[in-house]
Amino acid sequence: MSDWRHKALILGNIHSLHTLGAGLLVTVSFAGLARLVRGVSFSGAVAGAVICFVLLASAGPGAFVALVSVFILTWIGTRLGYGRKQKLGTAQNREGRSASQVLANLSISAACAAVFAITGNAAFLVATAAALSEAAADTVSSELGQAGSTKARLITSWKVVPAGTNGGISVAGTLGGVAAAALVTLVCVGVGMFPLKQTAASVMAALFGMIADSYLGATLERRKLLNNNGVNFLGTLIAAGGALLLA
Repeated sequence: MSDWRHKALILGNIHSLHTLGAGLLVTVSFAGLARLVRGVSFSGAVAGAVICFVLLASAGPGAFVALVSVFILTWIGTRLGYGRKQKLGTAQNREGRSASQVLANLSISAACAAVFAITGNAAFLVATAAALSEAAADTVSSELGQAGSTKARLITSWKVVPAGTNGGISVAGTLGGVAAAALVTLVCVGVGMFPLKQTAASVMAALFGMIADSYLGATLERRKLLNNNGVNFLGTLIAAGGALLLA
């Protein structure tokens, strides 16, 4: 090997190590902060760190910024009207979301990002954004609906049910979910994950996933055929699949 090629290889390896080290530092710092503000439990912080690293390594810093936007939106939504949610018996555990909850909401986005890194197919970046947007939309709609309404309507029959009922939807919650999906998608566009023309594909897919989540909650979850984590996982999967079709 020539001397210049040997030096280039060494410099490339050093750069790769620096990039890996920076990624690990950002990941650990984010997971630690999320745990500090009780957005996640200890197990949730570990799972979140894995998701964060995969997104960062596969889709770049923009995907990390999008993940942060999801965390901020869901953290705020969870704490709105917390006392009222406690009375309803639907409040999130004060220790934060567990590993199973984190993986149920975010593993599909990480998988899509990993497929993009392997294949180079940009449609999977839109799918990543749609899955992240659906996760934010679903959580915000649920939390805001419980904080702002005492009653909801079951998505399958339109019957009035108490707020927090699986499959129940409300005007406040739905509008909050739409806003959250749009905001996360616009963050993805703003950081350069994909062009503005793909905004509609991501938002529409995320909203379809949110509606599917409510429908699954009203049918399979109410019959105890799926738990909430399973419903959330399928909601993000449907959003990602819809984005691939639309993109």
